[in-house]
Amino acid sequence: MRLADGWCRFTRVERLERGAAPRIMPADEVPADILARLTAPRAPLAGVPLDRPALMGIVNVTPDSFSDGGAHDGAEAAIAHARSLADAGAAILDIGGESTRPGAVEVPEEEEIARVVPVIEGLRAGGVDTAISIDTRKAGVGRAALAAGADIVNDVSAFRFDPDLAVVAAEADAPVILMHSLAEPGTMQDDPRYDDVLLDVYEALDRAVSDAEAAGIPRSRIVVDPGIGFGKTQAHNLALLGRLSLFHGLGCAVLLGVSRKGFIGRITNVSDPAARDTGSAAVGLWALSQGIQVLRVHDMTIHGQGLALWQAMGAIPHEENGQ
Repeated sequence: MRLADGWCRFTRVERLERGAAPRIMPADEVPADILARLTAPRAPLAGVPLDRPALMGIVNVTPDSFSDGGAHDGAEAAIAHARSLADAGAAILDIGGESTRPGAVEVPEEEEIARVVPVIEGLRAGGVDTAISIDTRKAGVGRAALAAGADIVNDVSAFRFDPDLAVVAAEADAPVILMHSLAEPGTMQDDPRYDDVLLDVYEALDRAVSDAEAAGIPRSRIVVDPGIGFGKTQAHNLALLGRLSLFHGLGCAVLLGVSRKGFIGRITNVSDPAARDTGSAAVGLWALSQGIQVLRVHDMTIHGQGLALWQAMGAIPHEENGQ
């Protein structure tokens, strides 16, 4: 069977249950409703097809990003960087005006709007037609960004921080990305704990998807993100990465953001976040092998090369990619 009508196929599934050992079972024994979620095609994301992997380029319009140290703070620098990502193959540009790194402080809504709206308007005025997502937790920022030309709402709090953002997205018929996180960025890494990180994160995202549907956003316009590094220890991160395909069971497309994150630096002994792109791409290819549809990345060149070679070496069957 084809996973999410994409490039991965399966004949068996692993069943996870609290208090029980994982169990491998034939796909034809899976309940019909669950099997339908696993195999149903994922709708395009703001026009971006998801039957092939897509790369989302990160544009931090902040002075304090962990990954680039504010290198693209300011509209002119951010627009130039976004253009370079689009030219290098980004299918989506993710523009954010508030750092959500561990320990980050909340940015006032007005300031966040002043950071991101000129960038979105500048890109659209300059003829950039690449899909744009607004990385925000706030309804006012989401509304202003969508009005300026953004297409997608990407919320690291999955609408917990500001439930009105779900209303904004629903009214605009905008697709949304719902990420799992614990607490607030300032405290999320203060001793995060789970009973079972895989099932706890899955169930939290399941609730978030249901809440978004109740707000008027159909499941076909919802993408989920397990939130690597957001209220997780290294052991939690690795457990989630090991069974990423679990999240296809939600019946949504899945996005993964691991680019330059701390656990990569700890495993590879690389302290400089900007020097972690090779490790980031390695994790990304692992994710693609589990059918993850979207990778959120900083370096488009390294990830683009890895994706091109992964495809050329048969990860996507030749008869289906036109080669």
